[in-house]
Amino acid sequence: MRKTLQIEKTIYTIADLILPDAPQVALAGRSNVGKSSLVNRLAGRKQLAKTSSTPGKTQSINLYSVAPGAYYLVDLPGYGYAKYSKTERAKWAKLIETYLTGNRLLHAVAVLLDCRLTPQASDLDMVAWLRAESIPMIGVLTKADKCTQRERQAQKAVWTPLLGGAAPVLFSSVTGMGYDDLWARFDAAAGYVPEAEADTGTAQPQADDAEPSA
Repeated sequence: MRKTLQIEKTIYTIADLILPDAPQVALAGRSNVGKSSLVNRLAGRKQLAKTSSTPGKTQSINLYSVAPGAYYLVDLPGYGYAKYSKTERAKWAKLIETYLTGNRLLHAVAVLLDCRLTPQASDLDMVAWLRAESIPMIGVLTKADKCTQRERQAQKAVWTPLLGGAAPVLFSSVTGMGYDDLWARFDAAAGYVPEAEADTGTAQPQADDAEPSA
């Protein structure tokens, strides 16, 4: 069954940081890593999350309800983009930190990483902080269609130990690579068991390079 995403809430300030009482999986990544495109691919809608050729488009925390699943995907502002003032970047960083720290509803953070790049300092800092806070992580190598099979496997080998031993998902918003695998990781993190799996008691993992079925 296909998932649907619906925007439920947009949060710009810490004062507005009032969250629904439901499991949450957050999406974190640098400003140009492709978070909005990933959200749109997962939703099967082109403009649910606004995309732009200019990094830093997402300047708020956006909550998307997941159905079926009864949990939320939480799109965090991108980090590491220097165009905006230090004051603005500090404000977004504080908003992100406040959301992540001590959040009993947060079941995991999906860390989005550009498959084409070697580990970036800001990504390493985020991963180290999440590990120090004992927040479960789901690594996602975005833009995987722009890399060769050898490059993709090399990046997985680099990031797996950095992420604590769990191999990242190879994902492409263009081809749909990793679509089913990523949703399976989100469902598992949120504690949701799809009906088909509940009936059979077994899960059917998706191969990393497979595209979603029609």
